[in-house]
Amino acid sequence: MAAMASMMMKAPAALNCGAVKRNSHISRLPNSSLQVKCMAAKVSTKFGDLFAFSGPAPEIINGRAAMLGFVSAIAVEVASGRDLLSQLNSGRLSWFALTAGLMTVGTLVPLFNGISRESTSQPIFSSTAEMWNGRFAMLGLLALAFTEYVKGGPLV
Repeated sequence: MAAMASMMMKAPAALNCGAVKRNSHISRLPNSSLQVKCMAAKVSTKFGDLFAFSGPAPEIINGRAAMLGFVSAIAVEVASGRDLLSQLNSGRLSWFALTAGLMTVGTLVPLFNGISRESTSQPIFSSTAEMWNGRFAMLGLLALAFTEYVKGGPLV
């Protein structure tokens, strides 16, 4: 079954049905207002489907962890002058693990309730932008570690 959301608009302005535009249905009503019905596909809430190789959970969790790791690594490096390896050996990895664990739980709760990230996507904070930011953060964290290894010290 497809979930259906309806909204009424007074002017034929920009229509936003989330990320599911291919299934949208637009019709004119007699009083010249515009009715938009967005039909999103049912999202599976099975553990195996969410954590499958092509499932939504690995991409979201790894991307958010990479964004958290990259920003915190750069911030600590700027504040203290320690490189990534010394940050990991300082014993404060538990704070990062706790934060990443809370972020993972916060990511999984909506997914297990059947709410896809595309359905909550907005024009600026879209699910596609989050996906690309996560991928770039993964590459940035890897580049930071490699650059510090080659340089032999902190980047900043």
